[in-house]
Amino acid sequence: MSINLTTAAADRIRSFMAREGLDDGSAFFRLGVEKTGCSGWGYVVGLERAPAANDKLFDSQDIKIVVNTEQLDLLKDTEIDYKRDGINSVFAFKNPNMAAECGCGESFTV
Repeated sequence: MSINLTTAAADRIRSFMAREGLDDGSAFFRLGVEKTGCSGWGYVVGLERAPAANDKLFDSQDIKIVVNTEQLDLLKDTEIDYKRDGINSVFAFKNPNMAAECGCGESFTV
């Protein structure tokens, strides 16, 4: 079981950490999901100072990643990329657990 970042995603996360003053190696990148959209689940990301008691810790590209253990079945083996298209930029998720995605790409089902 793993959570992996591409180089582009890791670089973007490092820039967020630096902007927030969290680039001293103590911050964690949180990957999660929440019920949303027309297909059921949407991705949620953020920065944390410390993992919670029920978090699983992963490391990719020297970024510490935390995922709530209750969400592992939805997120295991996901790869996170960062893409730019003109003025738009977005984290892109390659999730092998996903069965379908809504037409707009905002939510997914497993």
